[in-house]
Amino acid sequence: MARNKYPEVTVDKILEVSQRLFLEKGYDNTTIQDIVDELDGLTRGAIYHHFKSKEEIMDALGDRMFAHNNPFEKVKQRTDLNGLEKMRMVMQLNQSDEVQVKLTQQAIPLLNNPHVLARMIEANRRLLCPYWLELIQEGQKDGSIQTQYPQELAEFLVLTDLWLIPSVFPAEKEQIQRRVLCIKEMLEKMGLPLFNEEIEGKINRLPYFE
Repeated sequence: MARNKYPEVTVDKILEVSQRLFLEKGYDNTTIQDIVDELDGLTRGAIYHHFKSKEEIMDALGDRMFAHNNPFEKVKQRTDLNGLEKMRMVMQLNQSDEVQVKLTQQAIPLLNNPHVLARMIEANRRLLCPYWLELIQEGQKDGSIQTQYPQELAEFLVLTDLWLIPSVFPAEKEQIQRRVLCIKEMLEKMGLPLFNEEIEGKINRLPYFE
């Protein structure tokens, strides 16, 4: 059998089909065979050559969406915004990405897949903490953020994402709203008044809190 000269094309095709099926049918209801059936001749072996499991496909989708629509890079060159305003813009852009929000909603019975949860935490720590830290330090320099704990707050912001996922910490909408208020007050006391009314409203309107 001839080698595939363009493996990245195959990977892209697998990810595109998988994303569509996850959104249409839901992550739990989509099987590897469902993906194979939509791949116009590609075999199950072709999928497993690139991805060991459906969980790995979801991980790759998350990485690809972040790389293609990285809100931190979008605000980085905004000279009209201070550090705090850039952080707020990042949150607004992230919450406005409907595909990403829906995939987060569909995916992952995380508590039943601890290895997936561990990979997600590690990826978020590795990718997001440096971005948050950079913006917090920028805010310290321009005076919009006054805190003695830039590194700790960057890590805390990554952890709060996890706390607001109901599949990890089960909660009704009212409980989620209380968590948002708790996070807001904690950040304010630490010198990072990140949450304004617009951000709170966007969080509370996310579909997986309904």
